[in-house]
Amino acid sequence: MTPEELRTREFETEFKISASRSSGAGGQNVNKVSTKVELRFSVTNSELITSEEKDIITQKLASRISNDGFFIIVSQASRSQIQNKETVIERFYELFAKALTPPKKRRPTAPSKSSKVRRLDNKRIVSEKKILRKKVE
Repeated sequence: MTPEELRTREFETEFKISASRSSGAGGQNVNKVSTKVELRFSVTNSELITSEEKDIITQKLASRISNDGFFIIVSQASRSQIQNKETVIERFYELFAKALTPPKKRRPTAPSKSSKVRRLDNKRIVSEKKILRKKVE
């Protein structure tokens, strides 16, 4: 599933976005402006995702989901609140799309004939090298 497919569901209606003051260096701007943006999305109470998708998301994104069932993303990289808000929303869609994409099935393959020959030649060379290291009687 791609982020574009998820955007059609309009998750924005269930987002809870709040702004606060950023931490760290930045001088007076940090003390005056609330640029840090936090996005909260209730996975357990959402009506836009199915129960199967809720199970997948709670398993794959467990480290980002709080005990209350809220999926939380924070951004304070930019000095602009609007830019941080766009970043948070973009990361939300990317993380959900990655979590809901089913993993590829592994197709078992056998080693080729040339790779088998190469491996055996290498083993023979190493064996001869070790034999030459022995003391001669």
